Amino acid sequence: MSENLKLVRALYDDWERGDYTASEWAHPEIEWAIVDGPDPGVWRGVAGMADGFRSSMGVWKDVHAEVEEYRELDRDRVLVLELRRARGKASGLELTQMRSEGAVLFDLRDGKVVRLAFYWERERAFADLAWRAEAVSQEDVRRAASRARRGCRPR
Repeated sequence: MSENLKLVRALYDDWERGDYTASEWAHPEIEWAIVDGPDPGVWRGVAGMADGFRSSMGVWKDVHAEVEEYRELDRDRVLVLELRRARGKASGLELTQMRSEGAVLFDLRDGKVVRLAFYWERERAFADLAWRAEAVSQEDVRRAASRARRGCRPR
């Protein structure tokens, strides 16, 4: 098991106990994003992450995320598939009555989380990951073509 996967699992151990107080795992310039759902947004830095967390969690009570699967995508990214349960503070609506299969994408560098993206809809995470992979492969194609035009050998 990689160090990045160990870190993500340790975070979920804390979060599943309801402990969201630690932040030493976060890079000082972390990007914390809620990609979709009722209150999307992006916050930067550890203080911004705390603000975003309070903003998004402020409307829920009895929040619980259960990990279905950890997927190590590559050496810098871990995708966590989760089931979420919560109750709206104002409405009393149980989250399980809505779409509750989510995903969280961790981008890590040097033992710190540099980007944390929460998806309410798992399919959106899969679509974004497919787009990113396609963009990378297209960029690789462009770079290789450019090198070939300049007479450079492939790396």
